[in-house]
Amino acid sequence: MKSVVQELLDIIQLEQLEKNLFRGQTRATGQKSIFGGLVAGQALMAASRTVEADRPVHSLHAYFLRPGDFSVPIIYDVDRIRDGQSFTTRRVNAIQHGRPIFSLAASFHMEEEGVDHQSDMPDVPSPDSLPNDEDMRQQVAEGIPEKFRAAFLQDRPVEFRPVKPSNSFNAEPQDPTRLTWFRIKERIDVDVATTRSLLAFCSDFGLMGTAMLPHGMNFFQPQLQAASIDHAMWFHRPFKADEWLLYATDSPTATGARGINRGLIYREDGTLVASVAQEGLMRLRAPTPLS
Repeated sequence: MKSVVQELLDIIQLEQLEKNLFRGQTRATGQKSIFGGLVAGQALMAASRTVEADRPVHSLHAYFLRPGDFSVPIIYDVDRIRDGQSFTTRRVNAIQHGRPIFSLAASFHMEEEGVDHQSDMPDVPSPDSLPNDEDMRQQVAEGIPEKFRAAFLQDRPVEFRPVKPSNSFNAEPQDPTRLTWFRIKERIDVDVATTRSLLAFCSDFGLMGTAMLPHGMNFFQPQLQAASIDHAMWFHRPFKADEWLLYATDSPTATGARGINRGLIYREDGTLVASVAQEGLMRLRAPTPLS
């Protein structure tokens, strides 16, 4: 039986149907639709498959257009917009049932020397000193509503160690900041394109929930309609997806049923490797009246 990490690697590596056309398999995660990070990671992989290996992706900007259906594959149609001397640009549409569900634009840059500075990594405990998220989920499993329990406890390809653990089903209002160590939980040997596609996958975990923290909201509230609207990433420096990375997220504002979330991703040695930004829908509906 394949491990969940190998399943993820198989899913990220797409099937090529034509020169600019790829097919990606999906994976049920207990959500009503496909996990947004999976679509982002696969779309980035599709774009990367049409670019020379010496030009790694440095940025992506994407929109989530429709909920994805995890019962059918996703078709990725790549538009080779530009191949310049040092920059390459691609646009990707992810399609299901004849309609786009996700649109991504990505820019690739030939590596070169230049000025260098970065913000300092927050002062946090080392991941080895923190409890594993999987163990913590097991400890609170008895208090989880039965309809959510299987999805809440399922094996994940990514290991998380939050600096300040919290109970997703009993959220108290708190500052809109979050610090979490994460890594692919098995040793893997993959190229740069796959590594950055995996980080795109990981970057969607927990990000939108940052804007919910001041309001004591969580994804399991029956009146909450929550969805990612857009997603942007900038890749700065090399990293390995199977080594510890710190995800430092914050939410500067929420208004009009939308929340802004930002993230900085650091290696354990303090090197800043990526930046992330996302806007998410957080719409509270009126309770359904009893009949």
